[in-house]
Amino acid sequence: MSRQTIERLREVMRREGLDAVLVVTDDFHGSEYVGEYFREREYLTGFTGSAGTAVVTADKALLWTDGRYFLQAADQLAGSGIQLMKSGEPDVPTPAAWLLENVKEGQVLGFDGRTVAASFAETLVGELRRRQARVRADIDPVGEIWEERPPLSAKPAYLLDTDLVGESREQKLATVRGLLDEAEADCLVTTSLDDIMWLLNIRGADIPCNPVLLSYLYLDGGQCWLFCHPDAFGELDRIVLQTAGVTLAPYEQIYQIVPQLTDLTIWLDPAKVNYALTSLLPHSAKRLEKSSPMAALKAVKNETEVAHMKQAHVTDGVAVTRFVYWLKTQAVAEGATEVSAAEKLERLRLQHPDYREPSFDSIVAYADHGAIVHYSATAETDRPLEDTGFVLCDVGGQYRGGTTDVTRTVALGKLSEQQKIDYTDVLRGHLRLAMATFREGMDGKQLDILARQPLWDRGLDYNHGTGHGVGYMLNVHEGPNAFRWKGECAAQQAGMITSDEPGLYRAGEYGIRIENLILCKRATTAGYLCFEHLTMAPYDRSAILPERLLADEREALNAYHAQVYATLSPLLSAEEAAWLKEETAPF
Repeated sequence: MSRQTIERLREVMRREGLDAVLVVTDDFHGSEYVGEYFREREYLTGFTGSAGTAVVTADKALLWTDGRYFLQAADQLAGSGIQLMKSGEPDVPTPAAWLLENVKEGQVLGFDGRTVAASFAETLVGELRRRQARVRADIDPVGEIWEERPPLSAKPAYLLDTDLVGESREQKLATVRGLLDEAEADCLVTTSLDDIMWLLNIRGADIPCNPVLLSYLYLDGGQCWLFCHPDAFGELDRIVLQTAGVTLAPYEQIYQIVPQLTDLTIWLDPAKVNYALTSLLPHSAKRLEKSSPMAALKAVKNETEVAHMKQAHVTDGVAVTRFVYWLKTQAVAEGATEVSAAEKLERLRLQHPDYREPSFDSIVAYADHGAIVHYSATAETDRPLEDTGFVLCDVGGQYRGGTTDVTRTVALGKLSEQQKIDYTDVLRGHLRLAMATFREGMDGKQLDILARQPLWDRGLDYNHGTGHGVGYMLNVHEGPNAFRWKGECAAQQAGMITSDEPGLYRAGEYGIRIENLILCKRATTAGYLCFEHLTMAPYDRSAILPERLLADEREALNAYHAQVYATLSPLLSAEEAAWLKEETAPF
């Protein structure tokens, strides 16, 4: 299928005079996950991972993706004629570097400027023009061949009450306007959906698992314009927004407004705002290029949000713990598979009225599938669970009052000594990061080593970040806070919620990952911070070698398990609570 699709794309390229086409994963808003309408790269290549960039020329087709997806991409691209480019590996150029090397003088590169970030496109376009190559960013080549393309989502949105979010939209607008004044900016233009949702206390349903509304936002000292589809809100919500000073306008009208911003200093994030918008800015406008002010504000949860997040994790912990109990005691006998196990968890979560939907597509990966970091079971790859080895379960939920993300690697039967050693060392790193007490001002780049050290001591590592920020009833991946030794991370602040998820992956054998969400809070000593576990679910006791645990690690493990049992046991059946008591018994 991919070969035929690429040949059809090449027909469009010949007709339009294009020598190369760039196809990214983004929507018009720089979103990590995108709705079905925007999945052009997936349609073109057959690769279903959430990150990737494709380039097609007259005689080549290439796909770049990161270390989370190397195994998955290799499998899905097999026989397609598409070359896998492993981002970050030695001697693998970036997509931009490859294009600059291969698009020659007089040739033309085409892409849809609405889907490409300004920061990437402007540098690339500038370099190509200096080399006498041309760019067309006003064309959607893949869209021209996608005959049964799903429609652009236009689902209803809704407003959140202040008692659920802790701060009114009027208060948030005033805060952001104050930051505009401080930065000497006249206005703000943003396309980042989670930032817009946070600012106006809105949630939507235009991207599966991400409760966002497709929208753009313009804000200045007196006006706030929200550009979205016309039927997004009912009459009452329209009145509430209007009372707060928010004017609704058609989704595409942002492209008529931006050219009118003459002689203004405009705050925008070039990593999120698309190239189609920035190319429309008047020459007299001055650009203040910074991350959206909402990104840093929403990363620090207020007391109301923290309280609701804690409750959401208890609710989710009940479902996940019941799921782990079922995996350990019944799943194999019932003939469960990866797909049916994920469906079982969804049914358990749906038993609580606060549950809305998953926060990402559930990952249930048995045996060697667990070594594929973001494996997603399909009808073709679905595998029965057996009474041996590991099943890796990375799952999350959207609740009224919180977003969860938890990974448990569960032993379904007998484990080898190596499997137990590997599991214990991943757990040790997970615990060591959560145990940390550290000076204010430290960031995730400095803390990342705590999670990796037990594996680094053995010459082992994992090819992904240790943790990401998590939104409040929003996207499961939100910056600027993170734990990773490559790339930038914001300083940890009290109120930030970040995942703690080291792993170890042995290709062709098994994968191990253990993940909790942890809340940054002030330590008892002034000037220091520490973490608190939000996730409530037991680790797999049968996979732990207690003799490998240091004394403080054992103490932390026992304390966490005691908290899990005390919190969840009153909410479980007698049979489940009895099992949990054994599973959380101290070492």
